[in-house]
Order: sequence, then structure tokens, then C-alpha cells
Amino acid sequence: MKTLIIAEKPDMGRTIAAVVEPRAQNKRTYLEGERYIITWAIGHLVGLAEPDQYDPKYKRWNEADLPIIPDRFKLWPNARTKDQLKTIGELSKRCGRLVNACDAGREGQLIFHLIRQYLKLPQPTDRLWISDLTPETIRRGFDGLRSDTDFDDLTRAARARSEADWLVGMNASRAFTIRHKALLSVGRVQTPVLALLYDRHKEITAFNSETYFIVQAAFTQDDFGYKGIWQGDRITKREEAEKLAAKVKGKPGTIVSYTVNESKEYPYRLYDLTLLQREANGRYGYPAKKTLDIAQALYEKHKVITYPRTSSNYVTEENIPVMGSVLNMLKGTAYADLANGADRSRVHKGNRAVCNPAKVEDHHAILPTPKKPGTLSTEEQNIYDMIVRRFLSHYYPPAVYNNHEVITEVEGESFRTRAKEQLELGWRVVLEQTEANAAKGKGKGKKKDDDASAAVEGDEDLVETDRPFSVDADRPVRCDDASAVEKETKPPKPYTEGTLLKAMESAGKAIEDEELRDAMKQTGLGTPATRAATIERLKQVGYITSAGKRLDITTKGCTAIELIRGAGVELLASPEMTGRWEQRLHQISKGEASDEQFIAKVKQFAEMIVGKVKQQQQAPASLFDEPDGGGKRGAKGKGRGAAASARKAGGTAPRAGTRSRGAAAADSAPVASRGRPSARTGASDGGRMLAAPVEAAPASRAKAPAAASRPKTEGRATKPAPANGEGSAGSRGTIAACPRPGCGGQLIEGKRGYGCLRFREGCGFVIWKEQQGKHVTPAMAKALAENGVTRKSTFKLADGTAVSGKWTLTDPAKGTIAFQPAT
Repeated sequence: MKTLIIAEKPDMGRTIAAVVEPRAQNKRTYLEGERYIITWAIGHLVGLAEPDQYDPKYKRWNEADLPIIPDRFKLWPNARTKDQLKTIGELSKRCGRLVNACDAGREGQLIFHLIRQYLKLPQPTDRLWISDLTPETIRRGFDGLRSDTDFDDLTRAARARSEADWLVGMNASRAFTIRHKALLSVGRVQTPVLALLYDRHKEITAFNSETYFIVQAAFTQDDFGYKGIWQGDRITKREEAEKLAAKVKGKPGTIVSYTVNESKEYPYRLYDLTLLQREANGRYGYPAKKTLDIAQALYEKHKVITYPRTSSNYVTEENIPVMGSVLNMLKGTAYADLANGADRSRVHKGNRAVCNPAKVEDHHAILPTPKKPGTLSTEEQNIYDMIVRRFLSHYYPPAVYNNHEVITEVEGESFRTRAKEQLELGWRVVLEQTEANAAKGKGKGKKKDDDASAAVEGDEDLVETDRPFSVDADRPVRCDDASAVEKETKPPKPYTEGTLLKAMESAGKAIEDEELRDAMKQTGLGTPATRAATIERLKQVGYITSAGKRLDITTKGCTAIELIRGAGVELLASPEMTGRWEQRLHQISKGEASDEQFIAKVKQFAEMIVGKVKQQQQAPASLFDEPDGGGKRGAKGKGRGAAASARKAGGTAPRAGTRSRGAAAADSAPVASRGRPSARTGASDGGRMLAAPVEAAPASRAKAPAAASRPKTEGRATKPAPANGEGSAGSRGTIAACPRPGCGGQLIEGKRGYGCLRFREGCGFVIWKEQQGKHVTPAMAKALAENGVTRKSTFKLADGTAVSGKWTLTDPAKGTIAFQPAT
């Protein structure tokens, strides 16, 4: 009998067939040769069943039915790919052996074994475990096929991960959604990632910028000039800085200290997927998912790079000869000059910056393959170019610098100069000019921290140059000029996809438990293969939006984190839980822990979550207002309320926090009353949609959508319009006269603020409801408008402490207010 090979995707299946059965007949959904039949899975053909596939009662989301804890998990075929699943079942009947040729990793193992379990395939199975799709690698892989039973522990870990995500995501999402009557998606990975964005948002909004001044002086010694920064305590008054500048300007000086140290800068690490995504986002603005899709096409379709879903930056000894073949191939491409200038002796098994088998688990770093690239799209060429240049850099020597530090004294005042002088370009010759310019100043191969919370004053006097820098410490200098330069401390930067990926990768650093930190070193939050999908998921459910490269958390996203933490299940929003899970899953994959015991504990955790949420007080509907724009929606049809109405009408609603003229109008638009979601919501971090409508109010129960219509409504939550016009501006009435001088308009309450009805005539007055983490009520807004100050109030801060004080109207023209704590 023949052997059935099951690849993960069609391109992979056809590539494998071209090697093992070059004369195979193409039957559209499979290829058949003399020895092998090759077909494919098209991703997840089979998944865990939805709750209503256990019991129809779960179609209605009812708090009394929670938690949902299956005794035994059921499998369910993907309706969109059931024909391909049927094909695999029919082909298997003609075969006496199977080969699992899905991606060599945990998810690939899961995809194959769910198919095998659902179809009840009894045949003995071999495992093809390869890292690229070149003919040579495929042949070696088939020559060294291993029994699939050798990977049983990895299969158990993959299944445990899937079931655990289902238990937590399904129960937590339903519990929070039902309790708060708003579609709330909760997941083991997505929720801690959302918490990162929430905490950064809070840091930015709480940040108080401070102005300070530096004094910069320009010195000359003969015909050589250099600059220095005054050394002393921070200056906060302009007149003090200007006085100091005037003191030294035009005066002679002496060099009291001059040191020179040589340093070497070695090539950056080879790419893993997360590093590739981060740098592609920074350089080209590509979202993480786009970079993954491009890399996957370079791997599957073009076969010009190795397996991209890797977490390693190193290779093994077996890769060294293949890297030599790649270098030979590049000599016949546009990279010929760089390939010919490469020093082969630099890449060897003793070079731990490249070859480090201890740091390679399932797959080595992303490398070019020996296959010469054909026609690539511009985007594919960009990613391929990054990978090739990073590869080539390791065949070149380090860049060499002289680091100069000069202390110059004038009128008793000290000024420091630091200069980084390039002596040898070294491996930087492989960088494109734009990349080389962007990389300047990163120092010793390390990037500046994108997340620095303030300006790094220590770098203000650092000058980089490829020209000779030389002063004579024994000769005098002159201060030709000096000036006071105003500076401002900077808040933490909002996350971009690139910096968020970095934070996800290193999330374990925030964990105090050393053992857990070690468990997360290899994974962080999510895996390289799933991080892009997690970010997309957060967009789809309305938790975050993108504005250019920046990621913004929405009101709904903030509310979700606050509710989760407030319910007493803050572990859901902490990387600690993911750390514990990854630690245990890794042990399961190595045969060191029981998957059954792991799932039993996860079931207990799911029950605990449901119990805590049931006791939580329902949140006000206003906390779930959707964003009004300012970024892309994650998927079609996810927008709701005023924002969705604005887009339907061809208009654009302003983003939360902006103070445009139309802000008050947009926020004062009629708001539909909040009904319970009546569509499928997603809870798993793998992007699966978890079905069943929420139990509606007793007066009008929501009906479950027909099975045929479900794909159209995935991820949506409908909001019925109020029957009595509730929520319109007219029904709310006016709060007070607009205090803007000369306006004469009236203030009304909107979704996010209290704005003037005369906005179309140019009035930009608005008092935002959310101020410094506190909520401004209509009564407070009225007092501010009429009296310019509120009565004394007490607020509870995030840490539980209470603070008393009053709000005061500081700008009657704009509506700016400030909170003054009671003394």
C-alpha cells in the first residue's frame, strides 16, 4: 500500500511532492505517485467543539450555566474546509502508513493529531521534521524519518495548551460578558498583552513633563572645533542657564581630562521571527502579521528562507556547511560584491555568536537557503534583503571605534565632550545606507531603548563621526560660543507593534519568581508564531486601535483590564500565569510532567474565575463606548455606535482624547442603549471564534443565529436602538451655559465629555469625563461651568488610597480643568 503524506498547506505539499514523487499526478486536492499520496491540511481542519455542540442550552449565554467544564473534549470540523478533511479520510483508506509533514513545532503537531483523532486513522505514522523546503533538506528529512511516537510528549503538550486556552478563554469571556452586558474577550495571552498597553497608557497620562535647561559650549583649538555640555545639577530656570552661558562665552579654557578607549562592535544576532517583525515594523512600518505572512511566503512559496516561526537566533553545527552553500549562491546575485568580500573563516562551530546548539530547540535562526530567488514583490524583497544582509554581516570583522571623552574647564565650569570615532567599518559594510544611518548611535550593537521613560541626558553630548577627532590636552582652548538650550522630560512612548513585540518577548522580566522567569526566557507572552495573531485579535475585539505605527488602547480595552483586576482575578492580566503555563507545558513536552494534572488545575482556575466574576458589581454601560476612529479597525464590521454610524455616513469621528472642533458634537451624538451581545465572541488566543449568543434580557431574548449565517456575524455585538429615543441630546437636556467668553451656547452631556452645542460655530469648549484617572460627573461639570470650581470630593486611587480635593476650571475657552488636592 501507499503512504499518505499530510502537509500543513498546499504549497508545502506540492514542494514535498516535487522531491519525493516528481511524476505524481495532480488531483487538485492531492497529488498521487507510485509510492506516495501527498495532501494537505490548510491549517486547522479540526478544532475543539463550541459549547453549544455539547449542549444546545449553551447557545444562550446564561450565568447559571457557568462554568462550562467538559468531562471529555469533543472535536469539530471546520465548516469551511470540511471537503478537504473528507478527502484526507478517503485517501487514508488506500494507504497503510502516514507521514506527518505539518510544520515542525507544537502547533503543527496539534493540527495533524486532531485530524488523526477525528478521522480515527489507525495507520502507523512517521514524522518529517525539517527547517526549510529546499530539495536537499526534504531528501535528508525523508532519509531520517522518525516514528511519530517519539513526539508523543510534544503532542500532549500541544493538546494541553489548546484545551487550557479553551477552558480559560471560554469561561472567562462568557462570565465577564454576561455580568457586564458587553462583549468582553479574555484570553491567557491576549489579556496580559492588553495589560501592558493599559499600564503604559496610565504611565503616559499620569506623566508630568518638566522643563530644564542645558548649557552647550563650542570650543576651538587651532582649526579643530568641538562642543561640550555643562556638568552640574539640573538647571530648571532659564535665567540661571543664560547667566552661566554668558559667564563662559568668549573666555579661554583648559582641557583637564582627555581619555581615548578603543571598542569593537560585532554583528547583530541572526533573526528569529520576533526580532524580524520588530525591525520590519521600525524600518517599513509593517504590522507583525504582515511580516509573518511575507516570511511565510518566502519560506513556502519561494523556498528562499528557512522556517520563519522560530524563537532562536543561533544555528547548530549541521547548519555551517549549508551556510557556506548559501554564500556561494549569493555570489551570483545582486549581493555578489558583499559575498565575494566575505571571510568564510569567521563562521565556524566555535563562533558562539552564530553557532550555539544549546540555544536552538525546535528550529535554528532564520537563514537564506541555497536557492537563488526569482521574482519577488517589493515587500518580499525588503524582508529577504534584511535576512540576507544579517546573514552576510557575520562573515565580516567587527566595526572598530575610538571613544573620546574630554573634560574642558572654563571660568571654573566643567563641560564634557564624548565622541565616537569610526576607525574601521567592518561588518557595517553590508548595511544599506538608510539602514546604516538608522543604526548609528546604538553603541556596542545594542539598540537604544525605545521605551525610555525620559530623555537620556547622558547621550546629549555624544557625537558620532567618521572623521578624525583629536585634541591636545596640554594646549589651551577657547570657548567661542555658549547658549542655554531648553529641554523637556519625555513621557514613556506609546507602544508600536515593534516595541510591543519586544515587551511580549521579555514580559517574564517583570516576574519576581526566578524559576518562572527562566521558564519564560524562551517564550515570553505567546510564541513567535502567535504574537502577531494576538495583536490582531486585540484590534478585532475593539481593545486597541492603530494610528500609524502607534498602538492606542481604547476605552473598552481600559475597562476590560480594570474589571479583570477588580474582580480579584488579576492573575489573568499578569505574565505570571503564562509563565507558569509555559513552564509546565515545556515540562510536559519533555515528559517531565503530567498533562492530566495540568488540565485538572486549569479547570479549577476556570471555576475560580467564574465564581469571582459572579460576585462582581455590573459596570456602567458608558465604560464600554467604542473608539470613534483614530486607527484601523481590526476586522470588518467590528465598529459600533457613533463610530460605526459616522463611517457608514462617510464621516470620520474624532479619536478619543483629541480636541477638535467637532469633538463635542461627536461625543454628544445619540447613544444607543446597551443590549447584550447576540453574536459569537472570541476567547482563545489562537484566533478561534467562540460561539453562542449571550442570554438577553427576559423581555426580549436574543435568538441564536442560524448556523449558515454565523460566519457573517463572527466577533460582532449588536446594539438595539432605544425604542423611546433614550440617549438623544434632546432628552438629556442642557447642563449649564457655556462659560467660553462671548459664546452664549449651552453645554450638553456626550459620551466622553460635556461639550457646547455651538461647536459648528467654532466653539471648542469641552470638559472630558475622564481626567487624570478620575471621573467628572454632570453635577461637577455644571459647577465648573457656573462657578469655575466643584465642591470638595474624595476619590479612590488605583492603589486603594483616597485623595480629597476640588476640580477647578483653568481655561474657560477650552474647558481645561485641574484637580487640586485638599491641603
